Amino acid sequence: MRVYHDPQPLPLINFYKKRQPWIWRCHIDLSHPNPELWEYLKNFILKYDAEIISHENYKGDLPLQHKIIQPAIDPLTPKNMELSTKDMDKYLKKNRVPTDKPILTQISRFDKWKDPQGVVDVFKRVRKKIDCRLVLCGSMASDDPEGLKIFEQVQKKSNNLIEKGDIILITSENNILVNALQRTSSVVIQKSQREGFGLTVTEAMWKGTPVVASNVGGIPLQITDNDNGFLVEPNDNEMFAEKIIELMKTPALAKRIGESAKETVQKKFLITRILQDYLDLMSEILI
Repeated sequence: MRVYHDPQPLPLINFYKKRQPWIWRCHIDLSHPNPELWEYLKNFILKYDAEIISHENYKGDLPLQHKIIQPAIDPLTPKNMELSTKDMDKYLKKNRVPTDKPILTQISRFDKWKDPQGVVDVFKRVRKKIDCRLVLCGSMASDDPEGLKIFEQVQKKSNNLIEKGDIILITSENNILVNALQRTSSVVIQKSQREGFGLTVTEAMWKGTPVVASNVGGIPLQITDNDNGFLVEPNDNEMFAEKIIELMKTPALAKRIGESAKETVQKKFLITRILQDYLDLMSEILI
């Protein structure tokens, strides 16, 4: 039996083919589906026995048995494994990320739904209170023709802050660099306008770094506000800045939030849990 698994799903449905020794997985965003395309796809989907969804809201109108299995991370991969200070310094230095002042980071594609321009606006608000640095690290998705346009808009909005070294834009894909940034940052932000689950949130929480994130999609499945992170409405830039400033100015709060975040991931979002979920589902379907 082969299992196809995407480690970072969008709002999704996974389909299991009837009486076949295969598990087929397909990701479909049902939050705003194209009606004509969705009707066409349903003709194929309804041949399957069951669906897996990562959130109850992603069920759609399918009359299939469904099971909720939330994504998880592998703590032993380069993106999530423990790093020495020497290795972190090496990768940060290689990518010209100084550590002489607090770092605010967002790890995400240069995509309108990740709102990188909004992140720049939040940073400008934070910077009025705290001398810090913003790192935006992520690729431009190959299937997103607007990626380059978004990147250029972020550059324009950042203006002279890039020249001063206060905003650093990184487009290279390097899992160890992402790991180092998430561990080194004072706060990780995830200012998504839409988000299926948000494994970048999970990853940062696993490193014990406090996260301020949008109250959308699957993010609230991970963060309980003011317990293991902060949830903010996606367009409330002022509140995003306020929470980031609070964390940067209050080390004890940042430590409490970070420790609680790591404990949450350890209990709920490691690959050992998702493996058990899949084994349980296979048993239900194949028996």
